[in-house]
Amino acid sequence: MNRLLIIDDDTELCELLSDYLIPEGFTVQGVHDGEAGAILALSGQHDLVVLDVMLPGLNGFEVLRRIRFASMIPVLMLTARGDDVDRIVGLEMGADDYLPKPFNPRELVARIRAIQRRAVAELDGSQLAQEREARLVVGDLDLNPATRILARSGERIELTAVEFSLLQILLKHPGQVASRDDLAETVLGRKLEIFDRSIDVHVSSLRKKLGRLTDGRERISSVRGVGYQYVISE
Repeated sequence: MNRLLIIDDDTELCELLSDYLIPEGFTVQGVHDGEAGAILALSGQHDLVVLDVMLPGLNGFEVLRRIRFASMIPVLMLTARGDDVDRIVGLEMGADDYLPKPFNPRELVARIRAIQRRAVAELDGSQLAQEREARLVVGDLDLNPATRILARSGERIELTAVEFSLLQILLKHPGQVASRDDLAETVLGRKLEIFDRSIDVHVSSLRKKLGRLTDGRERISSVRGVGYQYVISE
């Protein structure tokens, strides 16, 4: 998980990050345009992509769209500080996390490490689940941690890694409320910041993909000031 691809047209920033990340045990490749970045991200040569939103030609969102069409490689997006729209759009399109510019390289390493820990936990959990043949069946949803497959009434639904882990937590305890802070630490591997809507955006995306219950209610309900719960169908 230490092979990083940085897609950013700021060559000085790429060099600075390389100088900082290599001593931390990472191998780093930088590319400065979206087209080449999308090709390299899908080459299988890297474990994680750091992707800037503002790129000439093919912008970061289009690069992310191309990546997610064919790969679930973790993607950390770099966004302009204070630009909530870019962050929300990136998360909705399948980014694993985001970091606003300018940032401290130490924070970038911390975000990358959090994504790595989550990926390892998912792999370990998948192997353990496979050994136990564990699966979660709640109403018309059938979630299989071993294969990372979710089906609704037999129809497969594609989820990002974050969405799958989030739904898995909620389905383990249907009807019970999971706090936003706990969800963030478990699913994102980090604490929520002030005004951080990452979990809310992932829940919104899940709701769209899952659809409503037969009685018209949302499958995932929000509990104001606390968090979210998966609704038990009556």
